[in-house]
Amino acid sequence: MSVTAPTAAPVVALVGNPNCGKTALFNALTGSRQKVANYPGVTVEKKVGPLTTPAGRTVRIVDLPGTYSLRARSPDEEVTRDIVLGRTQSDVIPDLIVCVADASNLRLALRLVLELKQVGRPVMLSLNMMDIARKRGIEIDIDKLGRELGLPVVSSVAVRRGGTDALLAEIDRRLAAAQAATGTLWTTPDATALRRAQKEADRILASVVKGQGKPDSLTTRVDAVLLHPVAGLVVLLAILFVMFQAVFAWAEPGMNAIEAGFHFLGDLVARLPLPDLLKSFLKDGLIGGVGSVIVFLPQIVILFFFILLLEDLGYMARAAFLMDRIMGGAGLHGRAFIPLLSSFACAIPGVMATRVIDDRRDRLTTILVAPLMTCSARIPVYTLIIGAFIPDREVWGFVGLQGLVMFGLYTVGIASALAVSFVVKRLIWRGKSGEPFMLELPDYKIPQAKSIAIGLWTRATIFLKRAGTIILSMMILIWVLASFPQPPEGASEPAINYSLAAKIGTAIQPLTEPLGFNWQINVALIPGMAAREVAVGSLGTIYAISGGEEATDKIASALSSQWSLATALAFLAWYVFAPQCASTLAVIRRETGGWRWLWVTFFYMLALAYGAAFLTYRIAVAFGGG
Repeated sequence: MSVTAPTAAPVVALVGNPNCGKTALFNALTGSRQKVANYPGVTVEKKVGPLTTPAGRTVRIVDLPGTYSLRARSPDEEVTRDIVLGRTQSDVIPDLIVCVADASNLRLALRLVLELKQVGRPVMLSLNMMDIARKRGIEIDIDKLGRELGLPVVSSVAVRRGGTDALLAEIDRRLAAAQAATGTLWTTPDATALRRAQKEADRILASVVKGQGKPDSLTTRVDAVLLHPVAGLVVLLAILFVMFQAVFAWAEPGMNAIEAGFHFLGDLVARLPLPDLLKSFLKDGLIGGVGSVIVFLPQIVILFFFILLLEDLGYMARAAFLMDRIMGGAGLHGRAFIPLLSSFACAIPGVMATRVIDDRRDRLTTILVAPLMTCSARIPVYTLIIGAFIPDREVWGFVGLQGLVMFGLYTVGIASALAVSFVVKRLIWRGKSGEPFMLELPDYKIPQAKSIAIGLWTRATIFLKRAGTIILSMMILIWVLASFPQPPEGASEPAINYSLAAKIGTAIQPLTEPLGFNWQINVALIPGMAAREVAVGSLGTIYAISGGEEATDKIASALSSQWSLATALAFLAWYVFAPQCASTLAVIRRETGGWRWLWVTFFYMLALAYGAAFLTYRIAVAFGGG
């Protein structure tokens, strides 16, 4: 009896211009079941999610990076081109291409469709955001458009219930036809071919679209303020200020709940009839170490909430436009704003996002400064030190002092990134003229709760996986170093003073003593280079073992009683410029194609961190903070 091997689910690839609503459509089709990874051989994000069609067919939906043409000009566009053409060994070679187009802005989308027709794979067109088009008085003859293009055309509204029904039905029909890919007729178009294709797209557009469309009056009125060279920057700074105030104010209930949960687990372990060494491992190493990092999850989620909200709203492109003049003066391309903003969450996606920058030297400059942006891994460090040494009071009657300090740390990170890029452009890329900055500004849209929720879930899951892998392994290592060897019989000092951790921290003390760092800080700095947030767990484990249960419960209290204000400020200054974590350095090596820029990034950031901590400590001591 022969058994037929199961075949992989067919792949439906979503292709479209940037800001066409493609990601919103992907979220509507896949929901929270999507998975995020990287394409083989590259660090461009790959989003894949399962979908069961009305006919019961299981397919995989793939969201490809946005592009205006298969003539790729940046690395992320190269991914889209290679996947569409079947040039990779990836498992996401499409059986059907769905070109997603903004129905209110079809001109460039139709040119892309004409290119996709030449690929030799089944293609269909989905007119997204039809509700916005109708609101603007744009009427599209969908049947005639389908005849002109020679392929199926359906309308969709990704953000509405039932808005994808026609799309799903057509996907079923196209896959049921089982059309195999034919030989491609596509060749890389030159300028003449692109102009010819655009002329044909304009002809089709004129024949199927009635009404020129009227600009969104609300968008126009809002942009008059938000794009103003002065008022726009004031609004942007105000948004960032509110964001960092919220990181402290809104997160407190969630943090308290998580902290109470880990306290309960710690107390439960303490009552178990276990050997003291095993009890210390579970309580101080695992629960105390990992818990001291996970407790900051609400703050990280709040930061991502603001980023996703502003992105869905359509404000991110405006912020990039506003920052172009400032960034251009510092030697950065306007497109660098999005990678740098992404680096607030994590430098890894920030470095990946530099693939949207066409010019290699502009891309390298952005990669070098992206780690200087204050990533979410620094939040646990900042929050711990600020909570321990900065009073929880209001200034000017309405501004929290702790949030103000946090805002200041973020500002220093931004200013240092601009300063470093200025130096790099003047010393390394001297004499190179910048490329003109062109950016399409999307209409403002009401953010979709489902899309934001999916984004928050994905990023929270990534953080928790990180806590369960890298952070957990580092905590186990720190506990081992802090617990062995055991103190000799009759020892009078705390057990940790006889450990390997104490010996390592004391050995490098001559290097860090000018910064005001003690050996406990030295021990935390080393694993902090693997993942910055590990420094918090390391301090928690070290002070728990040396100070008993009270130190485990109140790391901040232990630090405030044993550190001077000058040491705390120097520690914060170190982490503003701290050498990048190992995973980000690995991505930098991969993105730049070698080890050179990895070591350049590591050593220049190490030098900045040491210099900033040294100056901060000495100035604080001079003003009586020592």
